[in-house]
Amino acid sequence: MRQAGRYLPEYRALRAGAGSFLELCYTPALAYEITLQPIRRFGMDAAILFSDILVVADALGCPVAFVEGSGPKLEPVRSAAAVARLRAGGVSAHLAPVYDAVARISQDLPAETALIGFAGAPWTVAAYMVEGEGAKEFYAARAFARQDSATFARLIELLTEATIEHLRGQIAAGADVLQLFDSWAGILPEREFVRWCQEPAARIVQALKAEYPSVPVIAFPRGAGLHYRSFVAAVPLDGLSLDTAVPVARARRDFPGLCLQGNLDPVALLTGGPGARREAEEIVRSLAAGPFIFNLGHGVLPDTDPEEVAALVAHVRSLPLPAAGDTGA
Repeated sequence: MRQAGRYLPEYRALRAGAGSFLELCYTPALAYEITLQPIRRFGMDAAILFSDILVVADALGCPVAFVEGSGPKLEPVRSAAAVARLRAGGVSAHLAPVYDAVARISQDLPAETALIGFAGAPWTVAAYMVEGEGAKEFYAARAFARQDSATFARLIELLTEATIEHLRGQIAAGADVLQLFDSWAGILPEREFVRWCQEPAARIVQALKAEYPSVPVIAFPRGAGLHYRSFVAAVPLDGLSLDTAVPVARARRDFPGLCLQGNLDPVALLTGGPGARREAEEIVRSLAAGPFIFNLGHGVLPDTDPEEVAALVAHVRSLPLPAAGDTGA
């Protein structure tokens, strides 16, 4: 959940001396360094590759630029002709620098530290490609999916195949775990959630499991709410990330044997202190009846004090795991 980034002074120093944000993603030595920064500072149990979900869009021929202060900018894909112009192959070749970074990181990580590779889910990446930028509700993407569902389905198909290819490349390079981020799953009603989020995720995970059955896959359908149940039933996951709004005790009751990841509010970490540590304790108590990964419910906020991150890590590690009967779950 964005371990590296603007809250770390060492990241800001490196970023200031680099070119574009994509240059950070596509330069193996820089991606390597940024990935390892939080491992060196905090000794996390796992590193997550420094990259971006939109590199797949870029690899398909939808150029991506990151504008300081306003986020990603893409050439909008809003017609059958625009979808037809996208490259159906060549994703691995375009993203070879990413796999080079994965290989370097995997080689140098401590043996006890896992490396998480990741990709954006097709719906979320498609939403940016159609909208042409970030948005709160992605109205243009949702309207396009309704007005020309056949063309939008073709875009989702291209992204599904490209995502499988991209994640395969990361496994082959040395990633130990994969995570699929569907950051905007929560803006869709049920029928569209199933078609554009759940079904592509199932295809991606099934394809990866057929080839790499021992590599765990975590999914993060952010904002899915009650859709989590059908999602877990349909997608052969090893882990489910929970956003901040999900009651973790309820999630543990719903999925007693599934590894759950989450879900401290990033604002709690931002404000820090005893309050953040109490909330962390509640999460551990609620999840400890089954397998879990303590994490945030979304990414670390840019103004977060790294010392608060260090204090939280130390506190969580100090907590005894309660017996199942004491969890309240």
